[in-house]
Amino acid sequence: DSPSPALQERGQGVRGSPSSPAVTGGSRYFDVDFNQMPFTLAWEVTRACALACVHCRAEAQPRRDPGELTTEEGKRLIDQVVEIGRPILVLTGGDPLMRRDIHDLAAYAVGQGLRTALSPSATRLVTRPALQRFKDIGVSMIHVSLDGATPEAHDAFRGVAGSFERTREILHDITDLGLPLQVGTTVCRYNVDTLQAIAEVVTAAGATVWSVFFLVPTGRGQVADMVSAVEHERVLHWLHAHGQSAPYRVRTTAAPHYRRVVIQAMRQRHRTGAGGEPPRWEATGAGYAFREGRAPQERGVNDGDGFCFVSHRGDVCPSGFLQLSAGNIRERSLVELYRESPLFHALRDRTLLKGRCGRCPFRGVCGGSRARAYALTGDYLAEDPSCVFQPSVMP
Repeated sequence: DSPSPALQERGQGVRGSPSSPAVTGGSRYFDVDFNQMPFTLAWEVTRACALACVHCRAEAQPRRDPGELTTEEGKRLIDQVVEIGRPILVLTGGDPLMRRDIHDLAAYAVGQGLRTALSPSATRLVTRPALQRFKDIGVSMIHVSLDGATPEAHDAFRGVAGSFERTREILHDITDLGLPLQVGTTVCRYNVDTLQAIAEVVTAAGATVWSVFFLVPTGRGQVADMVSAVEHERVLHWLHAHGQSAPYRVRTTAAPHYRRVVIQAMRQRHRTGAGGEPPRWEATGAGYAFREGRAPQERGVNDGDGFCFVSHRGDVCPSGFLQLSAGNIRERSLVELYRESPLFHALRDRTLLKGRCGRCPFRGVCGGSRARAYALTGDYLAEDPSCVFQPSVMP
């Protein structure tokens, strides 16, 4: 849903130790007031796309919607992104390159001082000259999806023969040009047992970040294609172990309980014994931070709480996977909708969470996937059914 949180800082995963100082990037993160501004904002500039991915959140279509925000409306939206506090901006889709003005929009955003990421589809539109132009503009990161380690597996996801080879060509061009590369993989029942092989392709591509999405049954995504809660937990533990030695940073989307896994692993490694002073350390990652010690702090980005999504038609939603509209920027400002809408207020009040998420000691840094809770229960405040953690058990 978003390639951007990895732009928070160069570091990722676990930082600090019982004897090392906190990371300054984490301090900046704690200074952001999520009631006033999102940490990341994703703008779905179009739903047009030449691919036909089986799990597409946007249910992308071959042609552009005539109701899309125009170039001038897009620039006014960018002005409002600046006004709300300059969060990270992600230009996503569909395929952003289906808009002929995408370079102009990216240049305008960068010119306004916004850290800007781009998430194109792996088609013939992503030429080396187009990528060079994005680099010259100052785009901070390019996100490309890879859902299989072989042509057969990846092409079956994308619905277009040859997309695997085209993806590899694009990955090479991005790194060869010196652009930071984020590779995104959506975990589902079709590829959950091949993640190690996919990770090897990500390594070979020279990625800066591997962003692992966990399927939310919205758009074309189906409930039957999700992995179980037990499989979620297994994969999250594997990702944390893998990330300790991987040459790229590992982050997750629609699986905020990865943060719990990281924190539990840190606690296990840094236990000092009965009666000892608790270790002083900080875990900081893409869109979350946790400090343990004399003055513990915790906070994590979640749908509508540090994250905001604007649809191709201008609807302001908590995320791309939770497309409940708080209103439209053609009628009300982004600033007003994010700060004042009842929907966003409810999502930012984690005391309203229900079930295990409401009782969980990690709710401040995690909070569960609000999108998955809504997709499976119809209640965006319900517990996340993809998590196995029982709050009655001491973390």
